[in-house]
Amino acid sequence: MAEAAVDRSSKSGLGPAGKPFSTFERLVAWRYLRARRKEAFISVIAGFSFVGIMLGVATLIIVMAVMNGFRTELVSRILGINGHMIVQPVDGPFTDYPVLSSKLAAVPGVKMALPLVEGQVLASAQAGGSTGALVRGARAEDLTKLKTVSDNIKSGDMVGYASGDGVLIGTRMADQLGLRVGDLITLTSPDGDITPMGVSPRIKSYKISGLFEIGMSEYDSSIIFMPLEEAQLYFNAEGLVQSIELFVDNPDDIDDLRPKVEEAAGRQIAITDWRQRNQTFFSALQVERNVMFMILTLIVLVAALNIISGLIMLVKDKGSDIAILRTMGASAGAIMRIFFMTGAAIGIVGTVAGVLLGVLVCVNIESVRQFFSWISGTVLFNPQVYFLSQLPAEMDLSETISIVVMALTLSFIATIFPAWRASKLDPVQALRYE
Repeated sequence: MAEAAVDRSSKSGLGPAGKPFSTFERLVAWRYLRARRKEAFISVIAGFSFVGIMLGVATLIIVMAVMNGFRTELVSRILGINGHMIVQPVDGPFTDYPVLSSKLAAVPGVKMALPLVEGQVLASAQAGGSTGALVRGARAEDLTKLKTVSDNIKSGDMVGYASGDGVLIGTRMADQLGLRVGDLITLTSPDGDITPMGVSPRIKSYKISGLFEIGMSEYDSSIIFMPLEEAQLYFNAEGLVQSIELFVDNPDDIDDLRPKVEEAAGRQIAITDWRQRNQTFFSALQVERNVMFMILTLIVLVAALNIISGLIMLVKDKGSDIAILRTMGASAGAIMRIFFMTGAAIGIVGTVAGVLLGVLVCVNIESVRQFFSWISGTVLFNPQVYFLSQLPAEMDLSETISIVVMALTLSFIATIFPAWRASKLDPVQALRYE
């Protein structure tokens, strides 16, 4: 009897027992995926499952890419204008900063040493209007090497700055105060001249030599670059600087460079790196990124639950088919694999479609933002709020692979119970009322 059943099974195209995903199993699984009129409701559930997985995967890829791009852009802009290592004096002011800067710049791995004088001021225009600003005094030759600024001069030039007769301000500050190249900007510092009546604020006007646009609104609206010697006079710091900022080849190698910089300085110094100065900010970004990943994973989970409900209904509808296949010699494992492939196909196709949709949106993210801004009539991703002039997106290969693996895993797990239930169906009970 058993040999005859096996022989009938082979002749019927069921394939040898125990063979995983045989041609017969794939054909039956594909047949169950195709909708027929009486199975329209099951098809609708399968369609919602497919759309849910596709949108869930695409949303995860897009959101993670935007957050990665957001972090990369912020890091590049923050580190493009601020040093990776900030060297400050401990035993006395940096009066020998020209020599010390040369020593620090000669350390292997250091690209540039930038002596700085900084101070807070109130910037105002003659026509009215004022705003708080940070004045950064730097040498013209150093600022020329700082490509984030020198390569982004939108109006004017650095000729007046190099001669010591002008300052550079951001485009957003210029728009806010109504200033242009050649206009005068008035700076007021509380640390001014000492008089018999006390310390009087120092007020002085400077000609605007050029307008820069870094692309980070916080900097474009608040930073003023002033020639180093003029900044020393303005802030009562003649002949010295407050700090020396070091720009390195690889910001991740800060820990290895620290002892070399301390040795090259030859004096007591305090070193602060970019990670310490921005630790709270980047930690918050990392936490937000992880939380968003977990929340958006729920979209894929809900879609996977739809696969379970759809397959359970399909198993119930195909009870007589399952019983006939079992009586023809199909094993319980074959039935389980048929329904597993049926549900897994929805997850696989939905995941692939989600990846394609996510990549397409990420590649055209700025165009998508502009389109929705035009449709809604509002400004999406306001630079004044998010610090960047355009919406960034940067896909990470390992992260995308993890999203794909997660979606496929949830889809496969969702198919196990309905497929197992189908394999345990009793043919006698299924055919009793047929």
